[in-house]
Amino acid sequence: MERSTRQRTAIQSVLESAGRPLSPQEILEAAQADVPALGMATVYRQLKAMQEEELLVVVDLPGENARYELAGLHHHHHFQCHDCGRAFDIPGCPGNLAKLAPAGFSVDSHELTLYGQCADCGKKPAGRRKAAVKAVSKAVAHRH
Repeated sequence: MERSTRQRTAIQSVLESAGRPLSPQEILEAAQADVPALGMATVYRQLKAMQEEELLVVVDLPGENARYELAGLHHHHHFQCHDCGRAFDIPGCPGNLAKLAPAGFSVDSHELTLYGQCADCGKKPAGRRKAAVKAVSKAVAHRH
């Protein structure tokens, strides 16, 4: 077990209070409020250690870098805002998705991601939303 440090405590606190999957950059920026000298290498080191201790799980969204959330949550799915790029938890599951599989296929598990606009981005004036969409679209295009 990793010893508790100010950096680890700040990172864990950020993840506990977020209530949604966070990217390493989001974790770094939020944790720097408590530990201003915190660096990205330390964030990655702590995320790896917390994952090995089964305190965190990786949230993989198609075409995106890994995000992290606390382990032990009930089965749930995610929503990703196409304007700001943030991911959010969707509580629960719509049910037995195995019935959607072709005849003779066996479903072992599933992941469901909804895409759209989050409430915060929905409040922005249209011009700022369009600029945010362009920035996110440009970033996604550069990844592919």
